[in-house]
Amino acid sequence: MSVMVSFAIFPTDKGISVSEYVSKVVENVRSSGFSYKLTPMSTIVETNTMEEALQIVNESYQILKPHSERIYLSLTMDIKHETGSRMEQKIQSVESKIGLVTK
Repeated sequence: MSVMVSFAIFPTDKGISVSEYVSKVVENVRSSGFSYKLTPMSTIVETNTMEEALQIVNESYQILKPHSERIYLSLTMDIKHETGSRMEQKIQSVESKIGLVTK
């Protein structure tokens, strides 16, 4: 199984810049050992099970909980009954049709 989760999570009561808090979440994702990609709007993680994906999201919440009275979370999942590096495969599929898409 391959579960890709794209999520954005941050405190809403810490002013305009929240990178101090987002970096704590990304550090946890990085230490998870799963394949991930940080984008300007979210973090994408690929896990083997739904439970692992939800665990990462829950850990992210637990990291921010002591620092904030209000936390924003947006979550999207793509679940497929196959294994592999789907993050790369999806990009390669598009690039095979139109060329490189990253700068």
